[in-house]
Amino acid sequence: MKKAIIYFFAFLAIQVVAGAIVQGILTLTTRESASETATGIILITAVYSVITAVVFLWAKWSKVSRHWIRKRPWVILIWCMVAALGAIIPSVWIQEHMPVLPNFAESAFELIMKDRWGYVAIGLLAPLVEEMVFRGAILRVLLQWCSKPWVSIAISALLFAVAHMNPAQLPHAFLIGLLLGWMYYRTDSIIPGIVYHWINNSVAYVMYNLYPDPDLTLAQLFGSERTALMAVGCSLCIFLPALFQLNQRLEK
Repeated sequence: MKKAIIYFFAFLAIQVVAGAIVQGILTLTTRESASETATGIILITAVYSVITAVVFLWAKWSKVSRHWIRKRPWVILIWCMVAALGAIIPSVWIQEHMPVLPNFAESAFELIMKDRWGYVAIGLLAPLVEEMVFRGAILRVLLQWCSKPWVSIAISALLFAVAHMNPAQLPHAFLIGLLLGWMYYRTDSIIPGIVYHWINNSVAYVMYNLYPDPDLTLAQLFGSERTALMAVGCSLCIFLPALFQLNQRLEK
C-alpha cells in the first residue's frame, strides 16, 4: 500500500512541477499565460506525460513485458474496442442522471479538444501514461498487498478518478478504472487497458468536435428521451456481449 501511495503522489508531483516549469518558460517567452492557450496546455500535458513515462520506467515502478502481446491476442483487443464503444452512451446517460458536479477543467478541456494537436495529449499520451501509472504500477503493487483483488482494483480506480482533479469526471473515471483494473488483473498486462482507454478518449475527442456544446444531452442529440433510452439499450447490447467475451477470453 505504501508503494502505491508513493507512486500516486509521484505522478501528481511530476504534473505540478513539470507543468509549473513549462508554464513559466512559456510565459517568459510568449508573455502569455500558458494555461489560457491551447498550445500551452497541450505542451504542458505532453511534457509531464513524457517525464512521467520516463521516470516510471527508469525507476522500474512500471513493469514492461512483451509476454502477453507475444500471444497475439488480436481478438481480445478487438473486443476491448467493442466494449469501449458500447460503454460510452450508457456512461453518459448515468452521468446525466447524477447530481451536477463542479467542472473545474471545462475551459482547459475545451481548448485542448478544439485543437488538432489536442488529440496527441488526450488520445495518445493519456491512455499510455495513465495505464502505466495506475495499472502497471499502482494496481500491480496493490494486488501484491491485498489478497482480495476487487479491493485493490477499487482502490486503484478511486485513485485514478481522484487524479483527474475534476469532480465532474469522477464518476466516469471511477467506473472506467474498475473495468481497466479488472482487465489488468486478468492479463497482468496494460495493453488491453491502453486500447480501451484509447478508444474511449478518441471517441470523446471526435464527438466533442462534432457536437461542441458541452450542455448537449442525449435526449437533445437523439431527438427525444425515448430515443435516447433506446440508444442506451442498443449500446448495452454491444457492451454486455463484449464484456462476456472478455470474461471468457482473458486469462485468469
